[in-house]
Amino acid sequence: METERARELLAREREQIEGEISATQRGGAEEADGRVEPGDMDSEGLYQDEFDAGRLQDLQRRLAAVERAEARLTAGTYGVSIQSGEPIPDERLEAFPTAELTVEEQERIAS
Repeated sequence: METERARELLAREREQIEGEISATQRGGAEEADGRVEPGDMDSEGLYQDEFDAGRLQDLQRRLAAVERAEARLTAGTYGVSIQSGEPIPDERLEAFPTAELTVEEQERIAS
């Protein structure tokens, strides 16, 4: 994959993730509402707080993956598996710009 295309994909991924992080954090915690105690009827806000916390962790992991991919791009190793050194096909990188492994390696880990 050409370096400029990789930069573009990673910048778009970073922008999307940072936007989602901002939107998640903007919501504010519901459990701080003094009128509703956790466990009370209609305290769906507590569920939302937990959901948002998990979502934020996922987004932070995704952002860390973007940062690792950017570092690989700078080092000249972007598009190469961190496990085997095999090239990662451009089609995979287009769909998943932060890919660190080939599809086959990822499937072996998942099974």
